[in-house]
Amino acid sequence: MANSQRNGEASVEIVSYDPAWPSLFQQERALLEAALGKWLAGPIEHFGSTAVPGLAAKAVIDIMAGVESLDASRDAIAAAGGLGYVYYPYRPDAMHWFCKPSAAFRTHHLHLVPLNSRLWIERLAFRDYLRKEPAVAAEYAEMKVGLARKFEFDREAYTDAKGPFVQRVLALALPDGSHG
Repeated sequence: MANSQRNGEASVEIVSYDPAWPSLFQQERALLEAALGKWLAGPIEHFGSTAVPGLAAKAVIDIMAGVESLDASRDAIAAAGGLGYVYYPYRPDAMHWFCKPSAAFRTHHLHLVPLNSRLWIERLAFRDYLRKEPAVAAEYAEMKVGLARKFEFDREAYTDAKGPFVQRVLALALPDGSHG
C-alpha cells in the first residue's frame, strides 16, 4: 500500500533497496552543505537503512549532520526550513530533527547531532556494521518487514520495537561499551 495514510500519518512501508538512494543523498548533502555550512562541525553522513547497500528500508533518506552543539546550531533550524525541512522537537535533548517535505509524506529525515556524541557514534557504528555483515543486515530487513506490518500506522512503536536488535548490534559494533 504505497504511501497510504491514516489520520494524516504516512504508513510504515518497507521497500526493496533502491540503488538511487546514495545519489539522492549526495544531491541533498550538497544543498545542506551550502545552507548549513556555518553550523557544521563535521561531515554530513548518510545513515539508516537506505545507507546500507542491498537493505530493504522505508524509502526515506536519513541524513545526519555533525554540529558543535544543539544550542550553537539553533539558528540552523530556520536555514533547514528554507530547503523544505519541517522541524519537529523529537528528542530535542539529543538532536534537531526534521522531515521533508511533510510529516505525512517523507522523502528525507535530517538530524542535526552534536559531532562525536553518543548518538553520532552509535548511528555510524550501526550503519557500518550492517554494511560489513550481510547476514545481520538480512536479519534486520526481515524483522523490519514484520514490524512494518504489525505497526503500519505507528512509527513510534515500529522504531521502539527495533530497539533490542539495534542494541544487540551496537554491542557487537562497539565492544568497548561506548554505546548506551
